[in-house]
Amino acid sequence: MATKNHYQKLEHMYTTAPINQLYQTEINVTEGKCEISIELKQEYFHAGNALHGAIYFKMLDDAAVFAAASTIQEVFVVTSSFNIHLLRPVSSGIITARGKLLYSSRSLFVAEATLFDQKERKIAHGTGNFMKSKALLTKEIGYC
Repeated sequence: MATKNHYQKLEHMYTTAPINQLYQTEINVTEGKCEISIELKQEYFHAGNALHGAIYFKMLDDAAVFAAASTIQEVFVVTSSFNIHLLRPVSSGIITARGKLLYSSRSLFVAEATLFDQKERKIAHGTGNFMKSKALLTKEIGYC
């Protein structure tokens, strides 16, 4: 079983990763779960003035992978496949992805995530397969 210290280190690793310098997210990791929120900005929209699918994917994938990572204290977890279903457009407010670990074995982790708008309406859903990488969880990658 992982500890609160492990969850906090994962949260720090997430928020300090180079890609996440482009976004202002809030993350909360617990045992087998992860919640990530972001306030929408115009920069995240496509020409149709709604949130681009890349942000839907990022939020869902990140929440699912960190739900899986919450149970692994030695190495970085990576996505091996991810399926996404976009359910409705969104163009304002705060969106929240909630990830949950569904299955784990020595080499395979399966997790799901659901994305909600500010009114708690489901706007997207995804499931993915994740695996351990060879990258150790160290201070050099922000795990501190």
